[in-house]
Amino acid sequence: MYSLIKSLMMPLGVSGREAPIREVIEGKIKPYVDDVRTDPMGNLIAHKAPTAKNPNGKKLMFAAHTDEIGFYVTGVNDEGFVRFSAAGGIRYEWTVPSRVIFDTGLIGILIGDDSASSFNADNCWVDIGAKSKKEAERKVKVGDTFTVEPTISKLGTSWLTGRPFDDRIGCAILVEAAMRAKTSPYDIYYVFTSQEEIGCRGARVAAYEIMPDVAVAVDITKTGDTPGALKMGTRLGGGAAIKVKDPSVICDPHLVDTMVSICKSEKIPYQLEILTMGGTDTSELQSAGAGRPAGCISIPTRYAHTPLETIDTGDVEACVRLTTALIEGH
Repeated sequence: MYSLIKSLMMPLGVSGREAPIREVIEGKIKPYVDDVRTDPMGNLIAHKAPTAKNPNGKKLMFAAHTDEIGFYVTGVNDEGFVRFSAAGGIRYEWTVPSRVIFDTGLIGILIGDDSASSFNADNCWVDIGAKSKKEAERKVKVGDTFTVEPTISKLGTSWLTGRPFDDRIGCAILVEAAMRAKTSPYDIYYVFTSQEEIGCRGARVAAYEIMPDVAVAVDITKTGDTPGALKMGTRLGGGAAIKVKDPSVICDPHLVDTMVSICKSEKIPYQLEILTMGGTDTSELQSAGAGRPAGCISIPTRYAHTPLETIDTGDVEACVRLTTALIEGH
């Protein structure tokens, strides 16, 4: 599965500019579904009709977001440095300095004011090697996007580190599950959502259109297994994390119990997750229409929203197995 994960890590896709990664995912999943389309919000929606003998007509929707945190160019100053606006939650203390790449392929250096005690969009800029404003404006324009350069490396025996695992690893899990699932009594919708990092906007639109009977987000979660980490129980190597709640959602208790039961019967390693900050597409899936039973399969991830997000491949495999079991109606 490493080659699949790597192929989804490299394309750029800052929120609102997801076309490059969307095209790659479409090519990967198309052979395993009945139809694929892109909606006006930039969500990629792949549908697989029921294959079991007695389809019950229910719709099961999975959502993993394609977008990554990044930046939009707002202008160039007189010295030729690029100024920007952030798209999503940038952890500047972990990100400055970094090598960045623009959607045009241009390389730059994200750097901050040496005299500053902390960093933000006001005291950071990007050096693209331009000697003047005029030279810089030949290379970038307002509205161009850029992000910290994507990377992936093996760490130890079973870990991977790099970016943006948030949430390309969720996308990889859905593609892999679509490949593995043999039959299903449901209409399955694999939705690769847009603009999650700036308000879960794509999931909101897709959920209202599809109106699934049950919806499951697949996204990363933080861990409590490092010094100074949030006080939460999830850890690398603990298996698939089944979300109970976060500040934006309380997951459907029956769906949580169903996923736990599947993990026990299929001997899938799992852990329960309560995230004390942040949120995912789950909240928008749950609130569509008159409300949907919704839950989330989470991938434990150290150092989220930094250039060195870290995951355990064993946890990824557990998430794939749980997702596949849900598709097959176990």
